[in-house]
Amino acid sequence: MSQEVDERIAGVSSFVLQSPPGEINDVLNDVRVIVNDDESLEQGILPALRDYNLAQFITVDVPGTSYQTIVSDIARISSDDEDEERFLDPRSKTSFKFDHLRLEATDSRPEESDVEAEPLRTALESSALSYLAAHYHDGVVAIFSVQPPNQFVVQIVANKYNPSNYWSGRWRSHYHIDFDTKMIRGKILVNVHYYEQGNVQLETSHDLAIPIPPAVVNAEPSSASSKILALIDVEESRLQTSFNDAYHEMAEKTFKGLRRALPLTRQKIDWDKVLGYKLGAELTAGKGVFASS
Repeated sequence: MSQEVDERIAGVSSFVLQSPPGEINDVLNDVRVIVNDDESLEQGILPALRDYNLAQFITVDVPGTSYQTIVSDIARISSDDEDEERFLDPRSKTSFKFDHLRLEATDSRPEESDVEAEPLRTALESSALSYLAAHYHDGVVAIFSVQPPNQFVVQIVANKYNPSNYWSGRWRSHYHIDFDTKMIRGKILVNVHYYEQGNVQLETSHDLAIPIPPAVVNAEPSSASSKILALIDVEESRLQTSFNDAYHEMAEKTFKGLRRALPLTRQKIDWDKVLGYKLGAELTAGKGVFASS
């Protein structure tokens, strides 16, 4: 590729990384005209697409199943082939290759799981799926056991795309559960885009730390997992309530404060005079044109 094409791809890569939820294809179609070389664009844009997909918890259909899983950094697994990147679906205990451009999973194969961690991971997965069904309209969850032992990661993503009404949104949750330190440390990220006759984006994140009661740590897997998800439920519900309160405040006060009741003169505008002024200005401008001809 020429230096000019490289520079253009570097520029459009920044647009890709800032793509609103569910609008990545629209962004790609728009930037095609900037590069004007589809083959070079497809090759050059892949690193940015990969970073975007992993950060946004992009979901994919798991081969041989009827559900989706999350493609993220925590889902990546080591491979003997350094050029081959694979992702784990812990629910089916399989891994797959992922096409970051076409968002497709291929080449599924079985993976061994951590025998000692699996009972608690499975229990967390069961509780998380129930939580998902109760609180998310269209969500995906994945539960991973990580090292050192007694640590697990819960990831949740929910997308809502409504292009006919010009808005889209994405909710992402990431929780690191450590039964040894008795703590849940998490982050919730929310992106919303409204673009009817404008372009307004909300991007916010919320960090949290939740102590795990000793009784939960010592409980058997099914009881411990349900209580862990109950703790997460409290925090996510609290954040959702704060969002609702903030939106109400914006609608009732903030946006109304942006509208000026009267001009700086404190006088109402006489629109008939404004039209007269405009017409007079046009006639004066026209007279000048005729006079100079």
